[in-house]
Amino acid sequence: MEPVSLFDLAAKQAQWLAVRQSAIAGNIANANTPGYTANDVEPFEKVLDRTAVSLQATQAGHLGNAATNAGFTIKPQEDDGVVMPSKNSVVLEDQLMKAGEVRRSFELNTAIVKAFHSMMMMAVKS
Repeated sequence: MEPVSLFDLAAKQAQWLAVRQSAIAGNIANANTPGYTANDVEPFEKVLDRTAVSLQATQAGHLGNAATNAGFTIKPQEDDGVVMPSKNSVVLEDQLMKAGEVRRSFELNTAIVKAFHSMMMMAVKS
C-alpha cells in the first residue's frame, strides 16, 4: 500500500476549494441572471470516498487494482425551495456564507501544511 501523504491530501483539498470558490463566484456573478441555477461542488468527503489507495503489482502475474481518479464535479445545487420570481435559485446570503467557509478552510489547510513543514524541517536539521 502507498502511504497517505499529508501534503498530497492538503493539495487535493486546496484544488477542491479552488473549484468550489470558482463555482460560488459564478453563482454570485449570475445572481441577477433570469433562469440561472446555482451550482456547487460535491462535498470533499465524497471525493475522498472515491479515492482508493492501490496495491503495487511487483510481478507480471499479479492482479492490478488501480486507484480511482478523484475529479471534482460541479453540479446544480440541491433545491432548497427558494426561487426568485425570475426563476433564479441564487440566494446571495447563502453564497456569501459558503465563500466564508471556503476562506476559513483555505486558512486551516495552509496552517496545517505550514506546521507539518516546520516539523519536517526541524526533524531534518537535527
